[in-house]
Amino acid sequence: MLTLNTKVEQATKIDGELHLPYDQREKSRLRASLTTGEEVAVFTVRGTVLRNGDLLQGDDGRIVKVTAAPEASYRVDCDDAHTLLRCAFHLGNRHTQAQIGHEKSKGFLRIRKDAVLKDMLIGLGAKVTEELAPFEPESGAYGGGHHHHDSHPLAPIPVRQKIHRPSDPS
Repeated sequence: MLTLNTKVEQATKIDGELHLPYDQREKSRLRASLTTGEEVAVFTVRGTVLRNGDLLQGDDGRIVKVTAAPEASYRVDCDDAHTLLRCAFHLGNRHTQAQIGHEKSKGFLRIRKDAVLKDMLIGLGAKVTEELAPFEPESGAYGGGHHHHDSHPLAPIPVRQKIHRPSDPS
């Protein structure tokens, strides 16, 4: 199984693609499959969030591109900036992860699908549209941000750690 644990800033050749929803891109230990079906193990330092377009180098030198998979979400649009700001405030007050976007000279928010939050936002005057879209929430005040280096290990590979496979006998 290919092990991915080094993040690189650029590559001349991409050897594979890994489509992951946000909740999997924020895990520090993950077993997943490339778009080709090949299984991979991803090891990152706790707190690392893989972002759309990140490049990971495998233990065999191959480069894999991370792609944010579309997922069930709500797009929040408002007629004016004041209403959008009120919606952002109330989402933040509930510690809700939100993506801030801009399209056609107008801002919008994107959140994970949640019926209670949808009702609240509609009550605040927002137009809430269900959509299947990549989710890239803000990292927050303590999220760290991107550090630019040529390459750096995301996490050490645990020695002798067995990755459980569903086909393995118990």
